Amino acid sequence: MNSADIINRLRRLGMEGNMLYPVYVHMGDEDHAHGITIPDFPCCFSAADAWDMIPAMVREAVEVHFDGEDLNIPPPSPLEELVAKEAFQGGVWMLVDIDPAHISPKSLRFNVTLPEPLVRRIDGYAKAHHMSRSGFLARAAEEILEPHS
Repeated sequence: MNSADIINRLRRLGMEGNMLYPVYVHMGDEDHAHGITIPDFPCCFSAADAWDMIPAMVREAVEVHFDGEDLNIPPPSPLEELVAKEAFQGGVWMLVDIDPAHISPKSLRFNVTLPEPLVRRIDGYAKAHHMSRSGFLARAAEEILEPHS
């Protein structure tokens, strides 16, 4: 099954807004994190200590990559083209689901004052779900506002 087949299957499942981006993982070991390269976003890298953290770290790296920048979001490259490149040998490929709606080049930075116990609870939840604090707050706001749109 090639990447186009996978994307078509996602569309049939109602996930047409999301895109599967190829991600190259340089495998780590006990002393080193897994290195992550996202070829469709030049100079966009990340790392993760555990495999299950990779998708969240990729999403966060992409969000930071576009934060405040006026860049176009490219379509995913065909995995078949990338695997043949010499720079991507010896590692592992993954397809990571990225929703372009969550990538906004017009992010707004602002200060928020919250009770310290609440911030600790937010941080604990975010860490357990492999999210950033900002990602958690944005998702919580979207869930509350979505029914009112």
